[in-house]
Amino acid sequence: MSLSPAAEGLRTRIFHVIFESDTPGAKAFDIALIIAILISVAALLLDSVDAYHQRFGTLFAYIEWGFTLLFTIELALRLYCLEKPSLYLKSFYGLVDLVAIVPAWLVLIVPGAQSLVMIRVLRALRIFRILRLMEFVGEGHLLIDALKRSSRQIFLFFFSILMIVILFAALMYAIESPEAGFTSIPMSIYWAIVSMTTVGYGDIVPVTPLGQAITVLLMLLGYSIIAVPTGVFSAQVIRSIREERYSEEACPGCGHDRHEKNAYYCLRCGTWLDENTQDPREKQQHASPDGSSE
Repeated sequence: MSLSPAAEGLRTRIFHVIFESDTPGAKAFDIALIIAILISVAALLLDSVDAYHQRFGTLFAYIEWGFTLLFTIELALRLYCLEKPSLYLKSFYGLVDLVAIVPAWLVLIVPGAQSLVMIRVLRALRIFRILRLMEFVGEGHLLIDALKRSSRQIFLFFFSILMIVILFAALMYAIESPEAGFTSIPMSIYWAIVSMTTVGYGDIVPVTPLGQAITVLLMLLGYSIIAVPTGVFSAQVIRSIREERYSEEACPGCGHDRHEKNAYYCLRCGTWLDENTQDPREKQQHASPDGSSE
């Protein structure tokens, strides 16, 4: 999605502050917005605790309405400075912005809309705006690039785990009785996931020796494969770091290809690496003692 300011002047300045992060003012706005989101979500979570609601319910209500007004003004400014506001409202960020404020306003005009107020917790999704800041941070770029590269391997890994879980669940459904909690294959899948992750809630427990032996095997299998996605992702992070730091072009003199991108000379043989420009040392060799070229 490509957004552009509506016109030159004030609206353009607002656009640069709200939608960009390459100026001190824009970065300060993003940081302030993230802090406001965290405080509003924290207030919403604490208000759901009955003891806190009884003591600080009025304070939480003022805080909530204060942030609702603040986020409403922010959304209005976003739409005001855009050339095509509808394009933003159809985007992921635009929908999240609406979800952050609409439930609070619905309470005033729609009877019984109080149940929708808890949807406001989705405003925590606005924290994803920080990913826009990561475009200006090399480490964030490396992590995102590594995640994209390892997505196929991680998907294959989770698909394989899913097949293992279904097989073990079907096996336990055939072995154990419904009295032990294995009333269906979906319930057995729930047990298999809990066992493989070694969480062990204890609400579904095998009672036969064979079922217990299979449970032990599944737990050991879970321990053995837990590091697989971590290793895949780590390998891609290392690869991204190498590509970010080192150049793939080989030295024209010795063929060595492990040079930093800002290197001018080969680390191994000292050959000038930039084939498009002349080696400064050759210019000095061809220069005459009085400074003119021979």
